[in-house]
Amino acid sequence: MLVHLSIHNYAIVEHLDLELEGGMSVITGETGAGKSIMLDALGLTLGDRAENSVVRPGADKADILASFDIGDIPEARAWLAERDLENEGPCILRRVITAEGRSRAYINGSPCPQSDLRALGELLIDIHSQHEHQSLLKTDTHRRLLDEYAGASELARQVQLAAQRWRQTRHELERISRSSDEHRSRHQLLSYQLDELESLALGENELEQLEIEHKNLANAESLLAACRQVVELCSESDAGNVLSALTSSLNRLTAFPTQPTALGEAVTLLSSAQIQVEEAMGELNRFLDHFDADPERQQQLEERLDTIYTLARKHRVQPSDLANLQQSLLEELETLNADDEAAERLAEELTAYTRHYQEKASELSNLRARAADHLASAVEAEMQRLGMPGGRFSIQLRASQTDEPQHFGLEQVEFLVSANPGHPLKTLAKVASGGELSRISLAIQVITAQTSRVPTLVFDEVDVGIGGPTAEVVGQLLRRLGERGQVLTVTHLPQVAAQGHHHLFVHKDRRSQETRTAVTKLGEAPRIEEIARMLGGLDLTDESLAHARKMVTSAKG
Repeated sequence: MLVHLSIHNYAIVEHLDLELEGGMSVITGETGAGKSIMLDALGLTLGDRAENSVVRPGADKADILASFDIGDIPEARAWLAERDLENEGPCILRRVITAEGRSRAYINGSPCPQSDLRALGELLIDIHSQHEHQSLLKTDTHRRLLDEYAGASELARQVQLAAQRWRQTRHELERISRSSDEHRSRHQLLSYQLDELESLALGENELEQLEIEHKNLANAESLLAACRQVVELCSESDAGNVLSALTSSLNRLTAFPTQPTALGEAVTLLSSAQIQVEEAMGELNRFLDHFDADPERQQQLEERLDTIYTLARKHRVQPSDLANLQQSLLEELETLNADDEAAERLAEELTAYTRHYQEKASELSNLRARAADHLASAVEAEMQRLGMPGGRFSIQLRASQTDEPQHFGLEQVEFLVSANPGHPLKTLAKVASGGELSRISLAIQVITAQTSRVPTLVFDEVDVGIGGPTAEVVGQLLRRLGERGQVLTVTHLPQVAAQGHHHLFVHKDRRSQETRTAVTKLGEAPRIEEIARMLGGLDLTDESLAHARKMVTSAKG
């Protein structure tokens, strides 16, 4: 509930800090004292539009803060938790409007868009005043109130979730289906390309080995000539060769009986060189003996390399990247196959969600149909008591125009009313009289209060155009609402004011040069005097005081 309202530099209010309690609080005062200003300021903390003209003349900004106890409002706590705006203690909504017209909004000290104030405010408070403040003008509210009255709030939530899951599944299925033709073409291309690469069967390191062998065959004559020349130079030349020169050199150095120690290293190196040359000659001779310069083999190599190079050019990759390309194409093909499987799975899920939605929505429709007549009759009876003889109230259940699952179920819910005998039923939004709309709203709230989720109700002059016994009935109904939650009501009627659990008196403070609005919480004696003033004017008489005292005492009884 609303526990504190702080208003600074708003209109004719300089500073106002107001502590509020549960039950029914009546707000009275002279015309023009600023009763509606309080509610307008409260509306700003709930997301109403703001203009720079609301800033008190001479001030640079208006600052309004409303604190709510949300301990018994799980919807509000969940809303805050989803946005990481939880706060220990009260929930604080704040609005700042500068003289230049800029507006800033805060929830628990964190800046937020105006729309967030409005969304959270609808969970905390319902102001019945100007049309734009009334949630009862929204068909969403009509549906919620009927569902709460029918005890079907949880079922309505399940219907909404089922419709949401159905819609999400359908969107995903449509996304996959839209690309199915393209997928099929791509699938065919990938399969063909993979067949080519698999037919190529390129082995690991095969390309490198083929290129080396091909290069060797291409240079076979030059290579063989070079090898023979080296063999001749090293071991077969009659004019002298490397091996005979090394042998002769060793023979000369080792021919002496005694050899100087300094020559030992040279002899060792020459011996090693002789051995290495001999081994090299053996390798060259073996290569010459076994080298096969078969032209058919060279042609085979050229054909194999040409196949590899052609396929690489076709895919615009380097020949060495063909293996990576094959793996990439295989992974893409597997993804396309997975999409096909996902489409089948989503189609099955969509069918299941449709069946689940139809079951829950049909169950909800039955509960709504049974509760609608009972709620309409109860509200209509309260309208009669509230000075609207001949008034009618009806709840229209209008079937949805689409077969697709909707978040609201199988039908739209709308409240229809006729305020005067003989007049046709119309939507609440088309009720001409603000007083009539307030009383109709009061009748609806009285009936649905036990199940309504909104803990704080505000009624601004719901007694316009009524008096006598009807006014007393209005007061009694408001008091009944206050016993179940918190009710704030602005009234000019003593019959309503006498029913309040608390009494707030709005007046103008003229002690300074500027006129300011002030609010006083009245105790027992001042309250009786205020109700007596409402009964008989400024001049209080013993009769008016006695009457006021009797009215207050009767209300308590």
